[in-house]
Amino acid sequence: MSSLSGFPPALVRRLVIKIGSALLVDPAGQVRVDWLRTLVADIAARKAAGQQVIIVSSGAIALGARRLNLPKGGRGSLEDAQAAAATGQIALSQCWASLLDQQGITAAQMLVTLDDLENRRRYLNASATLERLMTLDVVPVVNENDSVATAEIRFGDNDRLAARIGQAARADAVVLLSDVDGLYTANPQVDATAMLIETIETIDARIAAMADGGSASGMGSGGMVSKIQAARIATGAGAHLAIISGKVDAPLSHWANGGRGSIFLAAQGKGARKGWLAGRLTTQGRVIVDAGAEQALAKGNSLLPAGVARVEGFFDRGDVIDIVAQDGRVIARGLIEYDSAAAARIAGRRSEDIPALLGEMPRSVLVHRDHLAMI
Repeated sequence: MSSLSGFPPALVRRLVIKIGSALLVDPAGQVRVDWLRTLVADIAARKAAGQQVIIVSSGAIALGARRLNLPKGGRGSLEDAQAAAATGQIALSQCWASLLDQQGITAAQMLVTLDDLENRRRYLNASATLERLMTLDVVPVVNENDSVATAEIRFGDNDRLAARIGQAARADAVVLLSDVDGLYTANPQVDATAMLIETIETIDARIAAMADGGSASGMGSGGMVSKIQAARIATGAGAHLAIISGKVDAPLSHWANGGRGSIFLAAQGKGARKGWLAGRLTTQGRVIVDAGAEQALAKGNSLLPAGVARVEGFFDRGDVIDIVAQDGRVIARGLIEYDSAAAARIAGRRSEDIPALLGEMPRSVLVHRDHLAMI
């Protein structure tokens, strides 16, 4: 068994725990209080052992939908989801605060949107708030602010939110409590030969192909695809990520005592700015580069205009763009030094040609290596 199994406090100083709707809320729309009490006892034991804990909790829409008698679990329309979230969030936060208080733990609520963590300034503000709460020995309970989020500015699942919160909080590990106990070679619900993969060192095409996009419960919004995406974000930021079953009581203790799960091992951590770039979920455009540019970027070089085959989308200088290989793979993200019109004019040309093409040469690169993160 790996020494990381269970994410012991001695090795994992700061831990993010994500709980999905299907675990927190029963089909009737009621909080599974008895189960949740066992999880809170787990959290209290870890805090007593010196581990700092951040909770990312789903459940607001499911709880609010029951209170408002909304059809389809509150997800029949955007307006229903927003109303359900606004109503359910009060009940959700009260439940967490009460159960944590019974263990002598102070809770804090943080509601964020995708845009809060994609905007650099607001991301830094969220990071600072989390850091201060940790120093005050508080357990933050984080959820997406679904009462104001729209399809264009929302995570859509709390798996990726948990990974981004882990990144913002500089966590050592993220654990996703799920209705399955890890990543399997195939969907175990339909394939009896499916095997659990306990350790994943690299998320390659083979691993990504094993993901199943459906949510088994029909209550949540994330399937295995979102968990793989979350693992990419977390491991790229230097945090391990585990998928374990939350269907048992005291799931953290169960895992630590030999329960099954899958651990995605952290990659070598990027700097804070590059980690933020790599973990972004939205970009304003993309540039497609040739094989030579791809090799140069892999060696740590800046992106020069000569290596760009074409430019797609509309963006301004300073926007975050995807850098894409010829076969469609996103290989990097970075802050572009030119707007889309100027970038298109100098694509494929040498840097010394820029003054003749644009009438000036403010910068010789399209994306500087200091503002570029490989994916």
